[in-house]
Amino acid sequence: QVPLVESGGGLVQAGGSLRLSCLAPTRAIGGRTFSIVSMGWFRQAPGKDRQFVATINGSGRDAYYADSVKGRFTISRDNAKNEAYLQMSSLKPEDTAVYYCAALRRSPDPTGSSYDYWGQGTQVTVSS
Repeated sequence: QVPLVESGGGLVQAGGSLRLSCLAPTRAIGGRTFSIVSMGWFRQAPGKDRQFVATINGSGRDAYYADSVKGRFTISRDNAKNEAYLQMSSLKPEDTAVYYCAALRRSPDPTGSSYDYWGQGTQVTVSS
């Protein structure tokens, strides 16, 4: 099984920005065409449960965000590159977590965590 590949994490000061990328090769999403696969971002802080961050549909027209990131984070995708992105701005120390991308959401609930494919995560650390 080929995993999704996240990149772009790192250490940033509060108020700063980071852009995460998620590469989803065709073989990593069961041979499906990327443009029909919904994508999502989740995060998990130490000692806490995994938390929904954002999701986007295959065309990129519809996106949904957790209240905690709305107005600060933007999810997008480039279907020609099989990539999804999470642009994070006005970062806060409480945004510190391992961020995971996921592909092919099975739940009708946009905040649901039932996805077929996952990446291995990228660490984001926001210092105060």
